[in-house]
Amino acid sequence: MFSFTCYAVLTYRFPRYLRTLPSLKGQSLLSRIQTPTSRENPFRFRSLSLSRPRPMGSLSALERPLQYPIARRDDIIIDDYHGVKIADPYRWLEDPDDEEVKGFVQEQVKLTESVLQTCDAREKLREKITKLFDHPRYYTPFKRGNKYFYFHNTGLQAQDVLYVQDSLEGEPKVLLDPNGLSEDGTVSLNTLSVSEDAKYLAYGLSSSGSDWVTIKVMRVEDNIVEADTLNWVKFTGISWTHDSKGFFYSRYPAPKEGENLDAGTETNANLYHELYYHFVGTDQSEDIQCWRDSENPKYMFGAGVTDDGKYLLLYISENCDPVNKVYYCDMSAFHDGLEGFKGGNALLPFIKLIDDFDAQYQEIANDDTVFTFLTNKDAPRYKVVRVDLKEPSSWIDVVPESEKDVLESAFAVNGDQMIVCYLSDVKYVLQIRDLKTGSLLHQLPTDIGSVTGISARRRDSTVFIGFTSFLTPGIIYQCNLDSKVPDMKIFREISVPGFNRSEFQVSQVFVPSKDGTRIPMFIVAKKNIALDGSHPCLLYAYGGFNISITPSFSVSRIVLTRHLGSVFCIANIRGGGEYGEEWHKAGSLARKQNCFDDFISAAEYLVSAGYTQPKKLCIEGGSNGGLLVGACINQRPDLFGCALAHVGVMDMLRFHKFTIGHAWTSDFGCSDKEEEFGWLFKYSPLHNVRRPWEQHPEQPSQYPSTMLLTADHDDRVVPLHSLKLLATMQYILCTSLKNSPQTNPIIGRIDCKAGHGAGRPTQKLIDEAADRYSFMAKMLDASWTE
Repeated sequence: MFSFTCYAVLTYRFPRYLRTLPSLKGQSLLSRIQTPTSRENPFRFRSLSLSRPRPMGSLSALERPLQYPIARRDDIIIDDYHGVKIADPYRWLEDPDDEEVKGFVQEQVKLTESVLQTCDAREKLREKITKLFDHPRYYTPFKRGNKYFYFHNTGLQAQDVLYVQDSLEGEPKVLLDPNGLSEDGTVSLNTLSVSEDAKYLAYGLSSSGSDWVTIKVMRVEDNIVEADTLNWVKFTGISWTHDSKGFFYSRYPAPKEGENLDAGTETNANLYHELYYHFVGTDQSEDIQCWRDSENPKYMFGAGVTDDGKYLLLYISENCDPVNKVYYCDMSAFHDGLEGFKGGNALLPFIKLIDDFDAQYQEIANDDTVFTFLTNKDAPRYKVVRVDLKEPSSWIDVVPESEKDVLESAFAVNGDQMIVCYLSDVKYVLQIRDLKTGSLLHQLPTDIGSVTGISARRRDSTVFIGFTSFLTPGIIYQCNLDSKVPDMKIFREISVPGFNRSEFQVSQVFVPSKDGTRIPMFIVAKKNIALDGSHPCLLYAYGGFNISITPSFSVSRIVLTRHLGSVFCIANIRGGGEYGEEWHKAGSLARKQNCFDDFISAAEYLVSAGYTQPKKLCIEGGSNGGLLVGACINQRPDLFGCALAHVGVMDMLRFHKFTIGHAWTSDFGCSDKEEEFGWLFKYSPLHNVRRPWEQHPEQPSQYPSTMLLTADHDDRVVPLHSLKLLATMQYILCTSLKNSPQTNPIIGRIDCKAGHGAGRPTQKLIDEAADRYSFMAKMLDASWTE
């Protein structure tokens, strides 16, 4: 089972249809790059630290008003969007190679460091987060051949280590330790796949957080790394043929002479994705080009070999919508195998099964020509269907769409069974069903929380299930399906020394949005807190790309709750996948404003219910969630005391021009189209910064204390988004006026040798958490208690 759109999404979170693949590792899948070149990185500077500012209107949080650097405004740059003239005075910040951009970044680094030095809780947070983070972590094991593979981190290792063992009781040995690949831990494992016989491991390495990947090959038996090196790989899976001679992968054409070779800092669009097959032991130049489409440069391709090794399925996506085409190739028909395609120009002879972008299809299993798929075809909450390749127009429903719950995933196990995972009011439900009839066989007992991984093959009677929740660091269950009633026992449980779940409480509420839609929200707090509005509060959301934000354990947020008395909340706003495709569409394109209304309504509820008050409320979001934060502080600056916007899409008129941004038009729309320009211009964070004291002079207010976070090797949402918004906010709110009412700081945290979020080494994660949350603590005037 493989699908491709997920690689181009904005989020850090592991996407729906790869989240449970046993050959891939959790959240590390969503990024990374190739080794950096010797050319100077234009963003190479000291990573800045953050400090904490103060609540709205309180000047006492900082010793003196900030002296913001003056950024040049180029008034000549004016774009015409369908007759509307729009200035872009900071267009020059789009060029990472420009010396003036480097200077701007350095000045912002100095400014932010000066603020962070005033944040008293910073070192306490770093110490407590480090202490709590230092615990052994294990991830769901998977089986290939007769060997078991799993990831483990002793606690503070920069990257998780891949282990192999001959049996579950056997002695584990280190197979791949990314920590030895770089001194600072910034080389990470992006994706991997073990051959069917467990002879080879193919793995993709990313440097400094970029989406670019270099694929290498290792012999499992003796850890010998082969000479194979595959470059210019991005947004890919790895799928071996069953003869272990090689694997399929996806890549882009190598850059032409004169183009930016410092992979990870370039901004040019990713176009002309291609599918290749690599023979182990050969040079990349000899790889077989299996599929391309020169007439559709935005298409992206992924491929997966079926469990019987006979078919290759090609998944074609154009953007981030949960829709794809499906072609298939019968590899058993090749008399000379794939070797017969060496040296030729012919593509593989794929047959079109699905040739429309009207729904999503993910293969679950096949019995020769009979295929079972998970799909949202005429089923926004997904269903399981079956088709015979001999009768491609005849589809039957195996598991119909649920009336309310979303069918998240389905995997064939134990012969003719499948394990299915539902999302019910943002809580996971696991079932065993009959693969042929779809009938329910067993309900598996699970607590309220999230399934983080399901590892099993059709031939296996044992399934491993990863689980977490707000107050459960992690459990791996081992489920034996051979018995009449599945035997589900704890295989491994993660323990965090010093963490006592009985100190905390979790509740779920349903908040009416502006139009009356009920928005689910989780609230995590200390037990028996008084609802007197006195508590600092952190509100997080995402709201886009069909991504569901479900309960998970966070060391840093536990520290905030325990030592700063914070309340932590997740609002499951529209645009996500929590209630299926209808929920997703209700927060995209012309209806994107619903996301902001939902988030604002969640914030207003927390105030009215007595959890907090505006000057004590911090909002946080990353990527599409960074856009959410940027839009909401523009629309309701009076409602928040602090804002943390990570790697956000801030220029909604030009996002589609950079790297993989063109894939996001399915959720946002595109300014090239007149109607869609109207939607985007109304909420684009960059184009809607206003002085609230001029808009509402009867109620003078200012923007909340704001930190925009980005990174030099973010080639998903390129840094120019945050840099342009930072310059714009500082100019309009601060430097263009004498004695500006804007006393809350507007700063940027710009990390180096980091990307969009995944693969970041442990120390960077800790440092960033200490910086941003100490900034929050100071801005909200939150006091530290032991």
